[in-house]
Amino acid sequence: MIKYLFIDRDGTLVAEPADEQVDRLEKVEFEPEVIPALRSLADFGYTLVMVSNQDGLGTASFPEEDFRKTQDFILKVLSSQGVRFADILICPHFPHENCACRKPRTGLLTDYLRRTDWDRSASFVIGDRETDVELGRNMGIGAIRYSRTDMPWDTLARSLIRRERTARVERNTKETRITCQVNLDRSGESQISTGIGFFDHMLDQIATHGGFSLQLAAQGDLHVDEHHTVEDVGIVLGTALKQALGDRRGIARFAFALPMDETWARIEGFETSLLEHTPSALMDISGRPFAGFICDAEFLRQKVGEFPTEMVPHFFRSLADAMGITLHMSVAPGNTHHQVEALFKGFGRALRGAIRIEGTELPSSKGVLQ
Repeated sequence: MIKYLFIDRDGTLVAEPADEQVDRLEKVEFEPEVIPALRSLADFGYTLVMVSNQDGLGTASFPEEDFRKTQDFILKVLSSQGVRFADILICPHFPHENCACRKPRTGLLTDYLRRTDWDRSASFVIGDRETDVELGRNMGIGAIRYSRTDMPWDTLARSLIRRERTARVERNTKETRITCQVNLDRSGESQISTGIGFFDHMLDQIATHGGFSLQLAAQGDLHVDEHHTVEDVGIVLGTALKQALGDRRGIARFAFALPMDETWARIEGFETSLLEHTPSALMDISGRPFAGFICDAEFLRQKVGEFPTEMVPHFFRSLADAMGITLHMSVAPGNTHHQVEALFKGFGRALRGAIRIEGTELPSSKGVLQ
């Protein structure tokens, strides 16, 4: 989904003069580090939109021609440095006109607020005034108040590019009630409770070896059996991981093979059939959900603790479908406890490698992961 930055102009992109009107070329002064910051944010996948109040634009006190000369110059300089705005939204009214389009009101952004193709959790308003912060609140998105001293452009850009990848998901049905929070950029501090002790231990293995923090609480109809709880936890965890990854820009997309005492587990992502033994990646965060599971020897035990071993492949299929990944898993003969643990640890290690940030580009020659 699209990530937008809705950016103010005067006082944010260019310095605001004492008379609060940039109406002559000699008044144009770019804010420090704004150009490299905007370039890095665009490279990271943000789409830039300019949103500006220009009091009395088109009146005798601020002729359109005066505004256009400085506006065109600003845009020309930015464009020459690789910075382009997908949209430019200007309110020309005075405050006393009480229009619907003057920030912090959202009239300029009605079309955006109606659309569903952009990621509100990853989009922000940036500006130097409290009205810009209020605009963010009115749009239901985050806002960052720019300041040369307290929040300069280089610091602002780093905070957005390095923003922690988090998500919170709830699922409430007649069979289960589940809440899940993940932070892909912090490890430890995991708290897991599903009512199935061994399953809790396995989920903790995913988080520990995946290098991320997981808080998950599930209440399910365990008086019936474990099926609904395990399945729905897979769906919720997969959904949370997908949301936390966002547009997946910069991730590595690789995986892992894990030995576990006398057995081993292999987690493999294939664009072709597993039986052809032609892996393209060990785990593929591809946007194309698929899960294959091969156990070279059947699990010798029907349960480990209270966890049914028949639910192992079902859990991973539910997770892969919800997360939108291509996943193949296989495990060698051995102790059943070790077989299951190897699969969960192996998945965690594969995930750790696949979600690791290596750059800013989208890891696909297609320009899209789906």
